[in-house]
Amino acid sequence: MLNDKITVTKKHISTAIIVVEEILKQRVPKYILAIGGEVGSGKSTLAFAIAHLLKKENIKSKIIDLDDFYKIAPSNRKAWRRKNGIESVGPVEYHWEKINSVIDDFTTNKVSTMPCVDLITDEVDQLTTSFENIELLIINGLYATKLHQAHLKVFIELTYTETKEAQLFGDKEEITDFRKQILEREHIMVQSLKSGCHLFFDFDASLDKYHL
Repeated sequence: MLNDKITVTKKHISTAIIVVEEILKQRVPKYILAIGGEVGSGKSTLAFAIAHLLKKENIKSKIIDLDDFYKIAPSNRKAWRRKNGIESVGPVEYHWEKINSVIDDFTTNKVSTMPCVDLITDEVDQLTTSFENIELLIINGLYATKLHQAHLKVFIELTYTETKEAQLFGDKEEITDFRKQILEREHIMVQSLKSGCHLFFDFDASLDKYHL
C-alpha cells in the first residue's frame, strides 16, 4: 500500500532477526513468508523490518500487502459492507485468484502486475514488477497464513482490543459500532488460522516466541 504509516521499534527489529534466522535455516529457492495477525498488530512493520534485514544478507525480497487485493475499493468498502451485512466481511472479500496469480508469477520468475492501494487518494493503482531476481516473497495481511504456498507462517498475537491502532485505527477510519463489529468478526476469523502457523510473537510480552 502506498503512503502507509510505518514505525519500526526495537521489538519489530528483534522479531525480524528471529524470523530471518529461521528463514536462513530452511531457505529454498523462491521462498515465501506469510505474516498474519489482526488489525494494528504490526504485520506491515514486521514485513518491512524483515525485508531490510534480508537486504543485509544480500537476499532480494518483495513485500505484498493483501489489503491491496480487496474486491471492493477502499472508498466504497464501508457502504458495500453495510449493504451486504457483517456476514460479508472476511476472506471472501479478497481476490484470491489474483493473489495466487502473483505468487505463480513469483515462483516462475515472470513480470507481474498487481493492485496497489494509495491511502491518500483511496484509489487502486497498478504496480508492475519483475520477479526474475526476487528470491523471497513476504506476504502480510489478516488472512495471509491461509496461503498454502507459504514455507513459513508467522502469527502476531496482539488482538484488536490490545492495540492503539485498532482503537483509533490510525486515522484511517472512524471507530463506530459497525466498525467494532467488523473488528470482532475479523478477530474470530484471524484467530481460527492460528493453529496452522509456525512461529508466534507477542509484542506485549517482551517478545515471547513459541511454537504450538
